[in-house]
Amino acid sequence: MCQHYITAAIEKADYQKLKDKSYSGIIPDCPGVVAFGQTLVECQRELVSVLRDWILVKRRRGASIPVINGIDLNKVKNG
Repeated sequence: MCQHYITAAIEKADYQKLKDKSYSGIIPDCPGVVAFGQTLVECQRELVSVLRDWILVKRRRGASIPVINGIDLNKVKNG
């Protein structure tokens, strides 16, 4: 289920090409999930990594994770 969530979240990502020709990416539904890369592919990979860590931290703290495309990680037990 977590991989489905990650895929759905990444599909909603917004990317910008910066003045120095590098890229930034955010997932609007996941506050604080931000990544940078020298290429778009590098930025996308970093964004996936940041999102995974963000989910892990949210779950460990018992914090609410936004539902994306009907995927609710809040109902999945840690384990």
